Amino acid sequence: MDFLGVSASLNGRRWVGPGVEEARQAEAMAQQTGLPGALAAVLARLGVPGEEVAGYLEPKLRDLLPDPRSLRDMEVASGRIMEAVSRREKIAIFADYDVDGGTSAALLLDWLGQMGRGATLYIPDRIDEGYGPNVPAMEALARDHDLIICVDCGTLSHEPIAAAKGADVVVLDHHLGGETLPDCVAVVNPNRQDEDGALAHLCAAAVVFLLLVDCGRRLREAGQRGPDLMAMLDLVALATVADVAPLRGVNRALVRQGLSVMARRARPGLVALADVARLDSAPSSYHLGYVLGPRVNAGGRIGKADLGARLLASRDPHEAQAMAERLEQLNAERREVEEAVRAAAIAQAEERGLDAPLVWAAGEGWHPGVVGIVASRLKELTNRPAIVIGFANGEGKGSGRSVSGVDLGASIQRLASEGLLIKGGGHKMAAGLTVAEGKLDEAMARLSELLAKQGAGIGGAADLKVDGLLMPGAATVELCEQLEQAGPFGAGAPAPRFALPDVSISFAKQVGSGHLKLSCGDGFGAKLDAISFGAFDGPMGQALLNHGGRRFHLAGRIEINEWNGRRAAQLRLEDAAPAAG
Repeated sequence: MDFLGVSASLNGRRWVGPGVEEARQAEAMAQQTGLPGALAAVLARLGVPGEEVAGYLEPKLRDLLPDPRSLRDMEVASGRIMEAVSRREKIAIFADYDVDGGTSAALLLDWLGQMGRGATLYIPDRIDEGYGPNVPAMEALARDHDLIICVDCGTLSHEPIAAAKGADVVVLDHHLGGETLPDCVAVVNPNRQDEDGALAHLCAAAVVFLLLVDCGRRLREAGQRGPDLMAMLDLVALATVADVAPLRGVNRALVRQGLSVMARRARPGLVALADVARLDSAPSSYHLGYVLGPRVNAGGRIGKADLGARLLASRDPHEAQAMAERLEQLNAERREVEEAVRAAAIAQAEERGLDAPLVWAAGEGWHPGVVGIVASRLKELTNRPAIVIGFANGEGKGSGRSVSGVDLGASIQRLASEGLLIKGGGHKMAAGLTVAEGKLDEAMARLSELLAKQGAGIGGAADLKVDGLLMPGAATVELCEQLEQAGPFGAGAPAPRFALPDVSISFAKQVGSGHLKLSCGDGFGAKLDAISFGAFDGPMGQALLNHGGRRFHLAGRIEINEWNGRRAAQLRLEDAAPAAG
């Protein structure tokens, strides 16, 4: 049944509320625990049993962190790295050019630096070299180093790793493995085919963190004290959110603790990045994914590939400030490039139809550094897996994003094994591919077929899921803080969204470039301010601005707005619908 009877909102969306069983569980939880009904509704939606609520609201990393050696090759990998440190060997780090790769590299550089050792950082150019190790780079690194550590890449790099003659190679990765592994010292990867999948949701930085935990264990056994690993969780949190890893289990604890570390502003690189982004409040998972992550990524997308990793590893505030300012410039340039590709991709996808199991678009000259972001936009628009591909010289480099419950990486890898792609791989929620122009249509048709078998395209593109009703007077700072205890929110754990029923609008004004500010009330004296970004991109902005005294149902997320030392709850408005009568 449509929630509040909304089958087509002002933005053309159907509102969907909790099911009968979920609502029953929420009510029982509220009675059993004394928690606010809104919080109980969120916990019920997240599948938290009543008896586990206390532990869920206060997750302890020590209770959730797995034994690093539960991962295959971990003991061998940490042993080889400790050997390189003790022998003062020359170490190189080969990392992917995204946030997960950059943070993974920064973790190792930070740890090695505190151990009194340096390392050479190598991040390939996205356009000239593409993803992962390549033969020329590995040959060159092997000539000058004893150990090469590949992070967030390498699991499928058989030939490049074989080319690293004279050097040992350790792979720390999380991308889906093939039937065989490259011939090297160790491949630590929770997504190897011979793993049980219990830790498949870890990003590469979390794998690196577990390796450092095992190295710390070795140091303690030798009577030595290693670096403070808890202080490095800010980087793990950034990677986990930016790489769209599901925020459940240990991931949730890593991000929760990492946000606390980040709030201390002890890492010069993240401090400089937050300052240039004008982030003036305590960081949240939203800031990691939408403010800091894109700026770290900007170097790998359209600038110097290693800039983000070097910023995160920097201990010099002045150096960090200069790099952060350069990343800010690159991010602004990235937004311009992205907007042009986004408009063209959406127009093409709409012409093809947005109701298929796969939404895709491809264009000549589309910058490979922004196709992943545009794929994310298409996925959000349609609630379907999306692929966006940029072609140059008859070869397309593309990136895809998936929806919950649909494993895109496995399907992409299947296409590569069937010869429809030049190469491809990734993980459940994100993947990359290279395809010949002549095989594009056949490859996308086959991918759509594979994704349909997993249930892609079943959910309505316009469905807006709502946790329940909330009256304006109940939206308080205290409730926002209580809801935050159920976080952090992100992939696999969407942030709470509530509907404010039958409210009147007492103030509405267009601000900035297409945003809307308003105040609403319930008729009993309670008022709540709201902000809607991009409201005028669709019909909602004008309808609410010119409300004419009509009453509306509003839907969105409540948050704390801090301004001039004052803290107040506000609604981040996402959708609205006229109230009946």
